[in-house]
Amino acid sequence: MIEKPIIMTIAGSDSGGGAGIGADLKTFAAFGAHGTCAITSVTAQNSTGVKASFNMSPAAVASQIEAICTDMDVRWAKTGMLAGPEIVREVAKQVRKYELSLVIDPVMAAEAGGELLRKEGLQGLREELLPLCKVTTPNAAEAGILAGLPVKTREDAKKAARKIADLGVEAVIVTGGHLDASDLLYEAAPDRFTVISGEFVEGGTHGTGCTYSSALTACLARGLSFKEAAGEAKRFVVEAIRHSMPVGRGVSPVNPLGAALERESRYKVLKDTRKALDFLEASPMFAELIPEGGSNIGMAISGAGAYEDVAAVEGRIVRYRGRARSVGCVEFGASRYVAGIILTALRYDPCIRAAVNIKFSEEVISACTGLDLSVFSFDRADEPEAGSMDWGIPEAIKVYGRVPDIIYDRGGLGKEPLVRVLGPSAMEVAKTVLRLAERVEATSFP
Repeated sequence: MIEKPIIMTIAGSDSGGGAGIGADLKTFAAFGAHGTCAITSVTAQNSTGVKASFNMSPAAVASQIEAICTDMDVRWAKTGMLAGPEIVREVAKQVRKYELSLVIDPVMAAEAGGELLRKEGLQGLREELLPLCKVTTPNAAEAGILAGLPVKTREDAKKAARKIADLGVEAVIVTGGHLDASDLLYEAAPDRFTVISGEFVEGGTHGTGCTYSSALTACLARGLSFKEAAGEAKRFVVEAIRHSMPVGRGVSPVNPLGAALERESRYKVLKDTRKALDFLEASPMFAELIPEGGSNIGMAISGAGAYEDVAAVEGRIVRYRGRARSVGCVEFGASRYVAGIILTALRYDPCIRAAVNIKFSEEVISACTGLDLSVFSFDRADEPEAGSMDWGIPEAIKVYGRVPDIIYDRGGLGKEPLVRVLGPSAMEVAKTVLRLAERVEATSFP
């Protein structure tokens, strides 16, 4: 298996950054491949559609391919927007010359609107380029045009796939975004169909075709089979849709790097929270601030919206033989209490991503004031059934205009009084807690 292949995309540019070579190169990078490109057309495009396009000359396209292939070990390439018959013919010539294994995304129109392949280029695609490719990835509409029959059902897709394969293609994948969300893989040699199951997910879809075919190319370049690569590409594009970002007034683009960035964020959050926990456990002073019900510390990933997006101690932090000890490891989704505090704060301030709860005492509150921390208190008797933080944080914002550093209460019937320390990271709130502990100890033993 080739772990870090060099791959080429032969496609148009999307000035809006959602599709074309932009999506291709981001996808290659997400798979650890080095991406190269030969630009076929420059489009003036945004989230609402293609406003204009300026095609490169066939010679310019050929020069780009030659520059890459004479210097780098490129074995796999993919095509996207080819614009017209002259470019199609030139790309076919270069594919033969450099013996490239080819994936064809038969791009005909932009997701947001706009023609990307002139009708006269369609014949060249069928007759000159498709016979050279390993696999092509049309959506339902594109499969219908290539096969010359309407594709409305999975049975239609099977008929179309066979007709396209008859042109000389080794495998055809009819992507399911316009059908039932499941992709249909047809391998010509064994005459075998495989359904790659999927589901519709919420998110932007601009660039899905480019992202899918690029992911497929990256997987094939690493040595995966058609079936394995189709499955990996399917999972990848679903996550790219989930992580899409609204960047304009039209169709939002997919985010090929979204899942990778979230994994990185989760790793950093776990690392910071574990470091903060070790920091607290190493301090004998922190043990004095642990309430009877125990403490917990947590931190959320950026943009968190669920308990599973917050890392905290599985169990809690307790006092044992005069020292702080964690009961369980730091995991995502481990604490609803501290996660609830953080998630509520995040709704009002995206920079507040961490919290820790400690016991209430007048000395602690005095120490907060001495450290120039913003402090807000509420009466548990006044809180609604929705919960203290859902109510307490908005009340605090009315006073300060922002989420305060400290929110405390004096308890109530069956409710232990608590102090919550909030901040941008687990280490920051841990440091604040130890500063409080030092100040409380200093005032207790002058």
